[in-house]
Amino acid sequence: MPRVASTPRRSAPQTDALRSVRIALDVLECFATDEQLGVTDVATKIGVAKSTAHRMLSVLVDRGYTEHVEGSSQYRLGMHIYELGQLAQGRHQLRYSALPLMYAVQAATGLIVNLSVPEGGDVVFVERLEQPGLGHLVEHLGRRLPAHTTSSGKAIAAFNPCFGEARRVAGFPPRVSRTVRSSADWERELTFVRRNGFARSVSESVDDLATVAVPILNIAGMAVAAMSVMGPTERVTTDIERLAQVLRLESRRLQPQL
Repeated sequence: MPRVASTPRRSAPQTDALRSVRIALDVLECFATDEQLGVTDVATKIGVAKSTAHRMLSVLVDRGYTEHVEGSSQYRLGMHIYELGQLAQGRHQLRYSALPLMYAVQAATGLIVNLSVPEGGDVVFVERLEQPGLGHLVEHLGRRLPAHTTSSGKAIAAFNPCFGEARRVAGFPPRVSRTVRSSADWERELTFVRRNGFARSVSESVDDLATVAVPILNIAGMAVAAMSVMGPTERVTTDIERLAQVLRLESRRLQPQL
């Protein structure tokens, strides 16, 4: 198959369990050099039977990664590929744009600083600046958490209705003693964020850990990310207003870029 500079090099399959995944990726890579292809074209390019190529294209159509060209036997890339590409590009740019501002927040607060984005009903921490002496607070925290257990999730959901609804649909399983556990609690938290401009989480993801977050809004006023600080509960809760002010000041510098 012809290759382009952006196409990752494929290695030989390691197990049978990975074969379908590799075939799906091979099919998608075919469209790096051809706008439209038929089943026979795809089968020839990646060296599989036509039935296999047709089956894989059908699965990809169902998921929006490819689409059938109306009135022909051809296929092309679907809009979901475009959506994922835009997400990847936007998050990459956001991270690099936010990093200097995160360092400023870290210097002003002496706390751990996070940048997070929504995904499904969770938040994913795409960047984290750790603080000497506080690493033990996050060593088991991970980079993905249910939105209702974090101040970042609340901050984003308050200004991103689709994300807030995704969490409602997924439910509110408890993580520790003070985790949000119902739709009523969830809505109460989002109302607080809209009224005050920041979110707080106190012993909701990890006991004795508190966080403060503010949403990062695009020019349409939709939250696309959140910036937060985290630290020991007593240290954060006695300084919430100042921490929120520092976060708001830096996060607003990002808005013209989104």
